[in-house]
Amino acid sequence: MTATDDLSDAENWTGGFYELILILGAADDARLDRAVGALWRAAGVRGCRVGADLVEVTPGADAFPVGGHLRGALTLPGGERVVCGSYRTRYEGIDSLSLYLPLGALARVDDRIGGYPFDQRSGVESLAWRAPLDRWLADIAVAVHDDVPFARAVIGFEADEDADTTAGTSYLARLTPGDNGMVFHPATA
Repeated sequence: MTATDDLSDAENWTGGFYELILILGAADDARLDRAVGALWRAAGVRGCRVGADLVEVTPGADAFPVGGHLRGALTLPGGERVVCGSYRTRYEGIDSLSLYLPLGALARVDDRIGGYPFDQRSGVESLAWRAPLDRWLADIAVAVHDDVPFARAVIGFEADEDADTTAGTSYLARLTPGDNGMVFHPATA
């Protein structure tokens, strides 16, 4: 049996990734550090490793090697354990933080994923598995927001944090500020 939570199994990291991106707001090292810890706690990530040698580190802003990723494993709502990762970006004075699930590992635990987003099952029918995953990732985002408020969030396949998802059909789910906290807007395509 394949270990979908094996960080050293290259097949787990193939196929692109499905992610939650938190757009934190103006660059702030202290907030980024708190957000990394809050994100990993909210997602229940176990372990935090960096680099080709998978050196164990404490999750936080200082753990990101230059241009690198944090890697760990988490348990999906259905009980399956899979690898996950995190990266941060700072672009034009805005910090963003991602939690991603490689499609290689996800496809090993759910046959419906197949060759998403590049096969015949990648249209609206993919919402059958994406919608519950999106909702779970949104719940993680809300938990992070309770600890470290952020501007907004997007969820989806290699999500574009700048995508215009405000009207019409969207392949991305998103969270936006509302009167009583973050409001979840599900993907529709």
